[in-house]
Amino acid sequence: MKVAVYSTKPYDRQFLDAANAAGRHELRYLDCRLTVSTAALAKGSSAVCLFANDEANATTIMAFAHMGIRLIALRSAGFNNVDLEAASEHAIAVARVPAYSPHAVAEHTFALILTLVRKVHRAYNRVREGNFSLDGLMGFDLAGKTIGIVGAGNIGSVVARIATGFGCEVLAHDPVRRPECECMGVEYVSLEELLERADIVTLHCPLNDGTRHLIDAAAIGRMKPGAVLVNTSRGAVVDTRAVIGALKRRHLGGVAIDVYEEEDALFFEDRSDEAIMDDQFARLLTFPNVLITGHQGFFTAEALTKIAATTVANLDAFKETGIALHPVTIEEPAAGPVSETVSAA
Repeated sequence: MKVAVYSTKPYDRQFLDAANAAGRHELRYLDCRLTVSTAALAKGSSAVCLFANDEANATTIMAFAHMGIRLIALRSAGFNNVDLEAASEHAIAVARVPAYSPHAVAEHTFALILTLVRKVHRAYNRVREGNFSLDGLMGFDLAGKTIGIVGAGNIGSVVARIATGFGCEVLAHDPVRRPECECMGVEYVSLEELLERADIVTLHCPLNDGTRHLIDAAAIGRMKPGAVLVNTSRGAVVDTRAVIGALKRRHLGGVAIDVYEEEDALFFEDRSDEAIMDDQFARLLTFPNVLITGHQGFFTAEALTKIAATTVANLDAFKETGIALHPVTIEEPAAGPVSETVSAA
């Protein structure tokens, strides 16, 4: 199959080329993101391969249909960036990578937590400047603290296992109870109770109608004064404006995010020579108790190997049978409002 691969970086080419070593598909790499204005670059292809920040809306999908595109192969687990109804209407199949490395995102979650609560990011900068003062660097032990996991699926259950290793009490909110979590002593509670009891709230749920701005001003108001909020799921699960307000009031003790609700205009590009035009993002950067990484939770060699292999397997299956190995349907989000069963990229 001829495949237009959008939003490609050198690492995408490396891992996709390795997975496609037999040359079963002609992969045409495009550096640009998919938007309405770049859709025409897929002309001559029978499939497109998209990443999390590519925009496959109804207009773009209509353009693909007119070009003869038959498959949208996502090299990500999330699919909120694809208009599934439009794809179905135009008989374009959608496939994804349902799981690749829950450990990658879960471990990055704890990298963020430890960095934030022990102020490693601030200490790193101080030492490089020859400042060895400990003033302002006091943190707290994770042992004995309560961690609340919103979305205890593949990633959330790994987070729970790591948290128990630190000696934390673990709460979870998810419509599906996993036996392995219950065996670890994870306590399933309502979202309201989780927010009220947790010292650290970490989000591992997909973005859908039920989770958009799930953590809003009211939800943050339920959290303990000084509690820490962590998001490695999808940016729009959190209301950024509400978070900024809570930070200004000093209600939140810290915020660590790997995703941001307006990240499409920022992440995955070198913008060090540009002014940040997003006022909310710029405001977040002014808080010393805010830690931000640029959607790198998925970014391990193991995860990229699995993503590439599954993406090529989807292409293989569609070429042979007309059905992808891991298809996405309109009914897919019906698993529940916060149930997370896939990795976060």
